[in-house]
Amino acid sequence: MAMVVVPSPLLFLFFLVNLACSDNTQFIFQGFKGASIKNLSLNGASFITSTGALQLTNSSKNLIGRAFYSLPLHMFNANSQTVSSFTTTFVFVTVPLDPENGGGHGLAFTLAPSKHLPGARFAQYLGLLGPGNNGNSSNHVFAVEFDTVRGSTIFNDIDANHVGIDINSMNSTASKTASYYANHTHPKEPLKLESGTPIQAWIEYDATKKSVNVTISPLFVPKPVRPLLSTRVDLSHILKETMYVGFSSATGKLSSSHYILGWSFQMNEVAVPLNPSSLPSLPRAKKSEKVRRKAIGIGAGCSATTVPLLMIVVCIYLCCLQRLKYNDVVEDWELQCSHRFPYKDLFIATKGFKDSEILGSGGFGCVYKGVLPATIEEVAVKKISHNSRQGIREFVMEIASLGRMRHKHLVHLRGWCKHKDELLLVYDLMPNGSLGDILFNHKKSGILNWEQRFRILKGVASALLYLHEEWEQVVVHRDVKANNVLVDADMNARLGDFGLARLYDHGKEACTTHIVGTLGYMAPELSRTGKATTHCDVFSYGAMLLEVACGRPPIDPNASSDQVLLSDWVRERWAAGRIIEAADPKLDNEYVSEEMELVMKLGLICCQKMPEARPTMRQVTCYLDGSDNLPSDISPEYLNVNGNKLYADLCSSSLGGTMGGGVISSGSLKDGRY
Repeated sequence: MAMVVVPSPLLFLFFLVNLACSDNTQFIFQGFKGASIKNLSLNGASFITSTGALQLTNSSKNLIGRAFYSLPLHMFNANSQTVSSFTTTFVFVTVPLDPENGGGHGLAFTLAPSKHLPGARFAQYLGLLGPGNNGNSSNHVFAVEFDTVRGSTIFNDIDANHVGIDINSMNSTASKTASYYANHTHPKEPLKLESGTPIQAWIEYDATKKSVNVTISPLFVPKPVRPLLSTRVDLSHILKETMYVGFSSATGKLSSSHYILGWSFQMNEVAVPLNPSSLPSLPRAKKSEKVRRKAIGIGAGCSATTVPLLMIVVCIYLCCLQRLKYNDVVEDWELQCSHRFPYKDLFIATKGFKDSEILGSGGFGCVYKGVLPATIEEVAVKKISHNSRQGIREFVMEIASLGRMRHKHLVHLRGWCKHKDELLLVYDLMPNGSLGDILFNHKKSGILNWEQRFRILKGVASALLYLHEEWEQVVVHRDVKANNVLVDADMNARLGDFGLARLYDHGKEACTTHIVGTLGYMAPELSRTGKATTHCDVFSYGAMLLEVACGRPPIDPNASSDQVLLSDWVRERWAAGRIIEAADPKLDNEYVSEEMELVMKLGLICCQKMPEARPTMRQVTCYLDGSDNLPSDISPEYLNVNGNKLYADLCSSSLGGTMGGGVISSGSLKDGRY
């Protein structure tokens, strides 16, 4: 349903009279149902679909489709007569008719003096201009194009997948290949405009700086800090007193369907953000349209039933069946997720999911090593088992949220695929496996030195701080442990396995009552409340600090009775003034003593029985990077963690408590969990 900031009917006439004086025109469409007559002016092939999406063009050839906001906008500030700044954000989808051979031309956001644009042509002109007026200063047209065809040489298009800024001409003033910057540190990632998945765009014009910024990213990926395009443009010489704002699209010999799912616009201020969960879905595509067209063509060409023709038909039918083996049916809710891989690509990448490619297995299924056929990139493919405790749809929706997160110390979710009842998740491959595997299987990977261990611990702390405080929601991982910390080629930590994670809004309390986690890392309060909080993650991280420093698991049933619980043993060494004796003997005393003591003491502080007494992850990172010192009044006697009571609590939880629905694990994935 469209949400448009316009005056009430009684004040509508007053609004029109005063429009010329308005300096902060604002509107927002969270979908377009009911908006076509009152708030939008549609012409050409454009229309509103039954789902509330704005469709500019369809699969027909040589079409133009436009949609403008109904009222003209006053583009100059009333008091100063200077051109106004503006910002806009919108979500668009381009669906090619033939994904294998490419689709038609793109679409453009535009400011134009007229809603009809006389002389405009289809194909590479995008319904904006034509050969008779391309480049004329009298056009007064500003546009940002999202083009999927490399036009004729006179346009100087850089490629068939680019974003460009157009001033009175289809020859872009500035253009770049479609891509986005995930965050400050992440490199630029490619983005295919004609992917059939939602893409969000932000266009910002700063009249003071006379600059235009254009930013794009997949829907559900937060707006990148760094824009894709940034160029100086003085629109005061381009725009007229009043302009229409909207979208234009066109098809040519090849065609694509272009959709706008949501749109927000604001003069002189930042446009109101769109709510991705409120946007409409695309109308369901007709099944096997391409196969149907082939069949019709063959039928029309047959003048008689002959054996050769019949054999051709049978061959085509068998080929179609073979292709349907790999086809994926896209449901409406799946458009909200990150990049979707074709099942055929993942089947080939993993050599048909051969057992020889298995990296490990866990509670949710197997993880396979794969090599993507198109890019020759190594990935990890996690195949969710049919008997998973979580339903596939619920798991996908959880991953859809987690896939939007970007941090250098989190395992990056590359994309996913749903084939029949199977769910496949694609991650970056971590060639060094898990931290736990390196610690306890050093014959395979060699001894992890102290410098590497300390850097890994700081990396995990940074990732948890991001999850707890810096992302848009609070994320409680619920299974922090060495086997869920993967190590990349540069020996940097990547926290993974979000299968048990839970999200909730900042300022609210977690509501889950299921006891989940791994024995030895679970906070003692879980056996009483069942509620996982950030304090529980801190406890798990503390157990991991001790594990990495001492080279021993948190609970070791094979150890002597006074050393079964690692935290108790380290605390006793501290009380005796010999805490350094707990250091991993495999390090052969090659470590910085101050750092080793800091890690072990901080591990005990994080493992305190009372949740409120544990530090936050922000405090933990300050201790580790040396910007703050450990509290001077902390002593081993103060840090009595009631070891035997804790061990009993955890064991009773693992056998099934009164909270129900528990998932307690004492095992781990063979080479790390994604």
